Amino acid sequence: MQRAWVCAVALLLGGPVVGQTLPSAPEGRTEVSPDWDLQAPSSLLLTVDVERLFSQSLFGQRIAQDYTRSREALAAENRRIADALREEELALANQRPEMEVEVFRAEAAAFDEKAQAIRRAQDAKERELESTLTNGRDRFLVVTQPILGQILVDRGAYAILDRRSVLLSLGSIDVTADAIALIDASIGDGFQADP
Repeated sequence: MQRAWVCAVALLLGGPVVGQTLPSAPEGRTEVSPDWDLQAPSSLLLTVDVERLFSQSLFGQRIAQDYTRSREALAAENRRIADALREEELALANQRPEMEVEVFRAEAAAFDEKAQAIRRAQDAKERELESTLTNGRDRFLVVTQPILGQILVDRGAYAILDRRSVLLSLGSIDVTADAIALIDASIGDGFQADP
């Protein structure tokens, strides 16, 4: 399906891609090797490794570091809460012999409800934290889109595809390193680009 889509795009675009023939593998070799001595043709399609673009750019690194700091803070908070609840539970268990059964049951039920409410609150914080990472990635793609668009125009290409969705390509059409350099030079860690 993916291959058919790429072929269809190539046919629709016409021009050099349709008329170009790929070089044959040397005798006895069937795989495409980056070691071949080829002239890189100008391409109507470019690829970019979106994960690498995010993880190696200053902007993406800042988002990831903010997320990691927040995750560590939440984990420390969870440990403090768990320790406090454990102490409270132990104190309640130690008081049990001196309490009437009904009073103890009421205290235990209240403690259980308190623990469940805290767990729900902490789970909500966890979901919110995960959404900040997702939103940060989405924001990164929005802010960097004009930069990728400039690379597209500069290279005379018609599209940039996520490298993960391409079955086979020449390494010369991957513009990830150039995109990272341009993103870093244009917006740095993206702090000013955040709303």
